[in-house]
Amino acid sequence: MGARKRISAEHRKEARKTQYFAKLNNVPTSPRKMRLVADMIRGMEVFRALGVLKYSNKEAAAKVEKLLKSAISNWEQKTGQQAENGELYVTSINVDSATMLKRMRPAPQGRGYRVRKRSNHVTLFVDTKNEIQN
Repeated sequence: MGARKRISAEHRKEARKTQYFAKLNNVPTSPRKMRLVADMIRGMEVFRALGVLKYSNKEAAAKVEKLLKSAISNWEQKTGQQAENGELYVTSINVDSATMLKRMRPAPQGRGYRVRKRSNHVTLFVDTKNEIQN
């Protein structure tokens, strides 16, 4: 690795130390379905978001709920504080597409239809309200 690349990597690493996040890679649901769940909780207070996710009937909601609990735990670990009601918010949540499994499905007259089994990556950031405004 060159010097310039190493320096920029170190800067990114230092910036990540002040951010509180959790990542979930290669989730076997389509990004579109996951984004519907992500849009429900974006900008919400974390305990309210946990309630919304717990009672949502979407399959992706259970995975995002587990990810949100992990992000809260990461925040508590890095700051040494306990998450109290009304203090912590979901600052951003990103859903990116991941690898796609490509399969063939038999079709009439000897043809084959392509089936794309999509997956996604989810990154969830949490922070306190006063840190969001700065």
